[in-house]
Amino acid sequence: MLKSRTLFGLMLAVALVGGAYYLLISVPNHAKAGEPVLALANYFLTYTPIQRLNQTAYVVPDSLQVWDTPAEIRTRLATLKSGELVHVLGSFHYWTHVRMVNGQDGWVSEDGLMTSETHEAEERLLSTLSDLPVQATGQSADVDNIHVEPSRTAAVVAEVNPEQRLQIFGRRMVQRPSGFSNHPQAWYLVREGFHAGWILGRLVRLDIPQSISAYAQDTNIVAWLVLDTVDDNGHRVPQYVVADRAGRQACDFTHIRVLTWWKRKHTYATSYREGQMKGYFPILVASEGSVPHFRLRLEDDGVKYQKIYGLFDTITRVMGTADTWRSDAMPKRPAPWNPKQQRGSLTSMRR
Repeated sequence: MLKSRTLFGLMLAVALVGGAYYLLISVPNHAKAGEPVLALANYFLTYTPIQRLNQTAYVVPDSLQVWDTPAEIRTRLATLKSGELVHVLGSFHYWTHVRMVNGQDGWVSEDGLMTSETHEAEERLLSTLSDLPVQATGQSADVDNIHVEPSRTAAVVAEVNPEQRLQIFGRRMVQRPSGFSNHPQAWYLVREGFHAGWILGRLVRLDIPQSISAYAQDTNIVAWLVLDTVDDNGHRVPQYVVADRAGRQACDFTHIRVLTWWKRKHTYATSYREGQMKGYFPILVASEGSVPHFRLRLEDDGVKYQKIYGLFDTITRVMGTADTWRSDAMPKRPAPWNPKQQRGSLTSMRR
């Protein structure tokens, strides 16, 4: 009799342990969303609900796997590419139920999609950048995200890998979240392929052209734009306006210099230099007839204005000013030339 009771107790214990394992571990790991489930952390003795949605979304990463279920045992149905459109049917924990353009349904990781609102915001950014000159180029230093706004909490529009090429159009200083250093962070407005958005500045390495890299040895170059090109024995050589920044200024640049090509010595020379500026991107470059000119967005005692320069052969002259940053008008007549501004005329790179 005692043996029978012991055997029964042992069998009951095994059944209880097996049942607990099935309810608490096996079912949650293998059940499909929406199927009856007897035990889940937040849904005991009920079923796992799906939050029903009806909206469009776009794929963010270069590739996104589509699965038949969010359960642990699943089968891959397809691979979507960045920018592809899907119709969102619902969400479940960290998964999103989607319908692809071919009509097939599947499940994807929720962080692989951006909403249609975010996509529209990115399209507006791309449209704005199409009318602006690239201020600098660089490479991503690590795996990171490009955001629709300069914030870690803003929606993600793209993911970049190390050494991915980036075009830089703007810069913004943003205060860190509470609990971090009081020093603000610099964010870059960039374009990568068909994506545009903001990335932390410290995660970008600038690719200064090798031909003018000697100037980066003792200055913090932040932008370089081609003014025009000149012929040197059949080769077209660019001439630049270069901006750099000193100290922890909140502005984007504090100095500019114009680098023209010294044909006789086949090297660049500093034909114009000006400092003590409070300048902001973008630096705009255009041509008025055969004369290239560039505009600087400057601020002085809270007053925002533009200063316009013209490059006449190897001579840079101030053309005049404009009252606002938005003006694209040219001054009616050049400002009087001030020889004191022509500092460092034809200073070779070989210093």
